[in-house]
Amino acid sequence: MLINRIVIYAQDIMIFTGRSRSYAYNVLNRVRKKLGKGKHSLITFQEFADFHGIPVNELTDILFRKQ
Repeated sequence: MLINRIVIYAQDIMIFTGRSRSYAYNVLNRVRKKLGKGKHSLITFQEFADFHGIPVNELTDILFRKQ
């Protein structure tokens, strides 16, 4: 499937983990802090996957599978 974006959002993390919105924002903030990014910087799927030690293709397969 064609993926038209590379940026991960809180909603994606909520779908992937099954956790709450506040948890998803907390995770995004931890990734930003670890990478030394600013408060409003975007996080890519690759950066998120690397931070959590999961293959990026597993992440994208779950988020973008055909319904």
